[in-house]
Amino acid sequence: MRVMRARCGVLAGLLASVIASIAAAGCKEEGGLITVHKLSFVGVKSVDEGRLKSALATRESSRIPWGRKAYFERSRFDADLKRIQAFYADRGYPDARVTNFDVKLNDKQDAVDLSVTVDEGAPVRVAAVNFVGFEGIPPEHLKSLESDAPIKVGAPRDRQLVVTAHDAAVNELKDHGFPYAKVATSESNANNDPKESVVTFTADPGTLAHFGPIDVTGNKSVDDRVIERQLRYKPGDLFRRSALQASQRGLYGMELFQFVNIETLQQEQQPEDVPTKVTVAEGSHNRVNFGVGYGTEEKARAEAEYHNVNFLGGARSAGIHGRWSSLDRGIRVDFTQPYVFAAPLSFGLEGQYWNTIVPAYSSIIQGGKATLTHRTTARLSWAVSLTAEHDSSSVSDAALNDPSLIKDLIALGLNPITGEQNGTLNSLGFDLQHSTADNALDASRGYQFTFHVEQAGRILPGTFQYTGVSAEGRHYLPLSGRSLVLASRLQVGNIRPYGDSQTNVPFSKRFFLGGSTSIRGWGRYEVSPLSENGTPLGGASMLQFSEELRAILHGSLGGVLFLDGGNVWLNSGAVNVHDLRYAVGSGLRYRTPIGPVRFDYGYQLNPIPGLSVNGSPQTRRWRLHFSIGQAF
Repeated sequence: MRVMRARCGVLAGLLASVIASIAAAGCKEEGGLITVHKLSFVGVKSVDEGRLKSALATRESSRIPWGRKAYFERSRFDADLKRIQAFYADRGYPDARVTNFDVKLNDKQDAVDLSVTVDEGAPVRVAAVNFVGFEGIPPEHLKSLESDAPIKVGAPRDRQLVVTAHDAAVNELKDHGFPYAKVATSESNANNDPKESVVTFTADPGTLAHFGPIDVTGNKSVDDRVIERQLRYKPGDLFRRSALQASQRGLYGMELFQFVNIETLQQEQQPEDVPTKVTVAEGSHNRVNFGVGYGTEEKARAEAEYHNVNFLGGARSAGIHGRWSSLDRGIRVDFTQPYVFAAPLSFGLEGQYWNTIVPAYSSIIQGGKATLTHRTTARLSWAVSLTAEHDSSSVSDAALNDPSLIKDLIALGLNPITGEQNGTLNSLGFDLQHSTADNALDASRGYQFTFHVEQAGRILPGTFQYTGVSAEGRHYLPLSGRSLVLASRLQVGNIRPYGDSQTNVPFSKRFFLGGSTSIRGWGRYEVSPLSENGTPLGGASMLQFSEELRAILHGSLGGVLFLDGGNVWLNSGAVNVHDLRYAVGSGLRYRTPIGPVRFDYGYQLNPIPGLSVNGSPQTRRWRLHFSIGQAF
């Protein structure tokens, strides 16, 4: 104890003398302010240094000249030395101590570098984790609770992980009919060793209960029936906490309410029938959005959208969306009928007149689509659809004026004189989506998987007859919290025309790669099978992948390094992994509420010989891309 007091006294004296010298230097500067240039640690090995920094009041100033400045304050730094010890204690290192620190002023005496030395000491490790009194839940769920508990045998006893395991145990009981469940957490030493901890969670399940009466309040124009049918439970069902959460998410997903809260009503006793109260606050049913933007591919962009989320009552929605850019322009209308026979099922109609303009071709699509969607869970959904439309495509003037392309145009079903292809497309489709990603705009963990299959013609009448299949998987792996993420993507696609005739596939359905969301060393739609003069013609099979390392540089500013690869092949099923085009590059990201603003530089590792777009040879091996949103 005397040694510890002596150590603390030395540190306190050192701190006082260092602060005094800094204060004296600071008085020479305007306002007497010393900025923190750098904060570093020595001896920090067992905890995340970034999280340790975020727990302190003393922060580093931005490296950007116009960025945020952080100033040195004695009281904050003094308190931070104690916070470091508390941070370690919470993570199972009760003996951790700050043994030294170094404070260096720069030559101008207006900025300081701080270095803190930590002796982590020996941790208290988890010797065993026990769950007692959980016989009321199914054995397989108890097994999952034990195996998935964040606190692990042999690891340091992290208090936050103990709390997380406790909450998971309570939630498991409440999800199996025990709304009044309580769990007590206790710790003891294993073999009288203070460095070995046995953590025990003891359950008090309480009364087995079912859902009782439902009280709906706060709604004005939305009927009680509309709200109640969206609930994932009904009176008499076994009480499940997850049903309350799913119901709340479902009500928010209707976009009718600004506020939704579902709670169990407090009772003096523990009744077997648990009443619930659903409280909502309606928002405006009319949504109007306008937007303008700019990207290197689409150039200037303007959009306008109107939606009514309670069209004709019953939580139906209807809207109209218009867009104009150098890549696409047109108008779409849509209608959605929720709750078709059951809450997970919805029916949608969409009509459009849409003009797409890309370097290889332009197309006009007129028609509609009917879709029946089943949202199985918040993360999983599937849909079946019926499409009926008229497709009109035409190749670029440069391709049309090239005599060597006549045979190619005929083979692809385009008129060699006008360069056009017209026909009706009637198809049946199936889509599957599953996502565990934590953020739709800027994911840092989880995965996404989508699958699409489409059968045109044969069963339904129409000009075009083919079977198209595509699948895409994305994975986001955090390497250091959200500050460093490895993002991966793999996409495959194949179109098989009936009778192996390319004329049975609309030109607008053919595969092209390249651009800001594809292989970034090339421009949009530049990676494709080429004609004799180098014009991209599109293909019937495709494969592409991307690996991207995303890092937060400072605040909202981030950077990426990426490798993109892939190719398109002329014939169905012709994928060849030995014939891929590759691009590497780097980029910057700046986070905004609507997604990250993105700037990418891509460089071709193996250029496409003879590539020509709009009659101009494309010999440049690099491309710049500016857009909004992650590449994937």
